[in-house]
Amino acid sequence: MKAVKAEIIAVGTELLLGQITNTNARYLSQQLSYLGIDVYYQTVVGDNLNRLKQAIELASSRADVIVFSGGIGPTQDDLTKDALGEVLGRSLHIHAESMQAVEKFFEGRDKPMTENNRRQAIILENSDPLRNEVGLAVGVAISQNEKHYIVLPGPPKELQPMFENQAIPWLLEHVLTDEYPIYSKMLKFAGIGESALEDALLDLISAQTDPTIAPYAKEGEVTIRLTTKAPDEKEAMSKLKAMEAQIRERLPEYMYADRDITIENQIIQMMTGMKLTLAAAESCTGGLVMQNLTTIPGSALVFMGGVVSYSNEMKEQILNVPHELLEGENAPGAVSEEVAEVMADQARRLLDTDFAVSVTGVAGPGSSERKPVGLVYIAIAERDRKTEVFQLNLKGNREAIRIRSAKSLMYRLWLRLKQRENEQLAEQS
Repeated sequence: MKAVKAEIIAVGTELLLGQITNTNARYLSQQLSYLGIDVYYQTVVGDNLNRLKQAIELASSRADVIVFSGGIGPTQDDLTKDALGEVLGRSLHIHAESMQAVEKFFEGRDKPMTENNRRQAIILENSDPLRNEVGLAVGVAISQNEKHYIVLPGPPKELQPMFENQAIPWLLEHVLTDEYPIYSKMLKFAGIGESALEDALLDLISAQTDPTIAPYAKEGEVTIRLTTKAPDEKEAMSKLKAMEAQIRERLPEYMYADRDITIENQIIQMMTGMKLTLAAAESCTGGLVMQNLTTIPGSALVFMGGVVSYSNEMKEQILNVPHELLEGENAPGAVSEEVAEVMADQARRLLDTDFAVSVTGVAGPGSSERKPVGLVYIAIAERDRKTEVFQLNLKGNREAIRIRSAKSLMYRLWLRLKQRENEQLAEQS
């Protein structure tokens, strides 16, 4: 089968003005690459019918698959379907099932439906509707003259499930017809950056043919997606697990899961299984650690509570951090190994938990206590064990430092839990 080329057209004047970031293009490029479809161009066009038509005509001249994001809402400047209909010479009409979903949405909220909301149920003549599982605007997939067009909503929370659950099966049926089904597996890593991880696997990545190896990073975590094509799931899983074993062997201290979950989720599962409890004391992260933990279903079985001791007064009054550690000529200060240790110890004692974690540091934008931005101390206290403290020297803006601090803390806790698991296994044997 010949190589399939794609172009992504992101629609919205707000993208051109820089009011929102075009995260959809990155997501779609990654997803299309996993399917073996090469993205050659990414276009951003405003809410203008003529310019949008020009973009469609240009994309049709150089790509086999054109994927749109945005411009299918209820307002008059949502013009993607209108423009595509004019370029392809297809009329527009209301899709009855989608219209029922729109009407039901407003009935359930006891609000009158304005007439413009009917636009969200519009599809092109002889096109395939793509169901919206989260929002109201129906997507569209259509083929004409050996070109394939997929129209998706702009909000990522609507676009992503529509692409994965509706668009991918359509592509497999209408475009990738000579291909075996595609199977993939996610491997999750913490405590290592994308460049370091890629360097450790460089020979595997460079020599990859099947399965393919695609690393990508978020703040504080890295994901590898392994992808293969096979006639059936059994053969696919055999190939994916063989590659996973090679990667795990090289990076056992960083790979925390073989599925797409956060490290907080993995920690909650591990501690639930071991019947362990956890508390937290935070300063520079301002409750981010606790927020990440408590978004996990079932976290109440593990996480007992915590303290956001942002000021020195709160560190003293609630966590009993000695004043002489915080202030004075020879005091190490709030951002110090000593204070991180006391915070973790006192949080564990205060809530009588098996473990407690703490974080204190300088998130920026300016220095504090004459200490540089990015200097952070994290600590892990465990019942009947000496508390461990780790110094971090992080780069980035304020938000990046907060996220990386929280993720680094979770990584160190995961390592401690793995150590505990191994110790228990050794005792049993």
